Parts: sequence; C-alpha cells; structure tokens
Amino acid sequence: MNLTQTGNEPPLDDWARDERAIALFLDFDGTLVEIAPSPADVRLDRRVPAALDRLRGHLSGALALVSGRPISFLDTVLAPYRFDTAALHGADIRCGDEVLTQAAASAEMRQAVRDLVRFANSHVGIIVEDKDLSVALHWRLAPQVHDEALDLMRALAERMGPLVRLQEGKAVAELVPASASKGTAIAQLMQTAPYAGRVPVFIGDDVTDEHGFEAVNALGGLSIRIGDGETLAPLRLPSPTALRAILLNAAETGRLTASSFYQG
Repeated sequence: MNLTQTGNEPPLDDWARDERAIALFLDFDGTLVEIAPSPADVRLDRRVPAALDRLRGHLSGALALVSGRPISFLDTVLAPYRFDTAALHGADIRCGDEVLTQAAASAEMRQAVRDLVRFANSHVGIIVEDKDLSVALHWRLAPQVHDEALDLMRALAERMGPLVRLQEGKAVAELVPASASKGTAIAQLMQTAPYAGRVPVFIGDDVTDEHGFEAVNALGGLSIRIGDGETLAPLRLPSPTALRAILLNAAETGRLTASSFYQG
C-alpha cells in the first residue's frame, strides 16, 4: 500500500473503496518533481506531461496544477500541453482559456525584491526568485543563514502589512498577495466546469499546501501529503516517485479515482 494514515479522518478503508469521479489538483515542486537545490534545477520526468494530458482526458478535463510557480514556468516545463493552473499560490488562476483571477504587482513588492537582492548579494548561496506578483527567498544552499533569512522575510512582511502573507516552506519563505491561497483557488475552481460536482483530490508536500488540504477536507475531498511533516491531510505518500508511479499507471489504464492511490 502506498498511502499511510496521518491520524486525521477519514479512515483509509473509506477512500480505498471510493469510485466517485474526482477532480485532481497537483502541486509541482516536491510533488511532481523532487525538491532541487535551486528552483532552476528541477527535472520533470519526460513521461509526466503526456501522462497528465491523458489523465485530463480520462477526468473530462478536471485536472489542474496548484503551485507557487508562475503560469509561464509551468507551461514551459509541461509543453506542448497547457493545463488549468492556479499559480503563485492562487494569485493567478487560468481555467481553459479564461483567466479567472490575476493580481497586480505592487510597488511595495518591487521594493521588497530590491531589499532581498541586496541580501542575496552579500550571502553566498541565497537565491531570490522574483515572480513579479510574489517573491521567494531560498536558502537551501546556505542553511547557516536560516535564521537571518527568515527574520528578514518576517520583517518585510510586517512592513508591507495586510498587503501580503508570508508563507514559510522547506528552506524557503515567500511573500504572496494576502488574498491568494491554494485553498481559495481550489474552492474557486470547484465552482466551475469541469470541476463542479466532482470529489476534489489535492496532493502536495509542504507547509504551503496546508491551505489547500484544509479547503479540500472541508469540501469532503481527499488530501494527500507527500513525505514527512505535520499535516491536515489524512493520507500520505512517501515520495514524488510513488506518486508518479500511480499517475503513470492511471494514464495507461485510463482509470483514476481515490481508490487508485491504494494500488501498488
């Protein structure tokens, strides 16, 4: 069995028998791909884009990426396929050819980027990921500055006030528009075709995915955490490799429900 229980409800056996039509929501980093030393170093299994496209067909279109990455990045790595996407933690949402939500970059965010670049220029191994509407500071290559980096991000968030929310992850922290979250993005997509009326399934790996887990749980869906860590998700997969095996098999067989995650 790939999944293990995290101590939250519902019981494993309930989902193991569930054959209802699902809407599949997938994080990217740490979920579809392993975490890399820097954002530019991630490598996506070349089989995955076509497999996701086939799964989208099997799910009548109800498959979306829910990621902190920009839409442009996800379109590039998954080319030639374009998927429904809630990008930048829900700040940008594209469903089909329609943009449902698109935030605007603020002057305060531009100033925060400049402050973070100055910090990065004085510390080897620090990476500033400027996403225009949000900005992430990565210190995976410089773990010795964890406290200093996090203190800086918290100070910037306090300075910017209600305009932003600080999201802390694995050796990364990100300033995102306060109105954006993976949970609100999933809830919004679940009100639109082709997602409405289906059971939401969201798979992620980090603290930044917990808003999504909370929303999916409230909607009566299934949330799955990749890897270790405290979580609101009732179920857990050990690694992106385990998830990819399930997705590739489902793409080949033409069948994906909640119970599919119990195979193997």
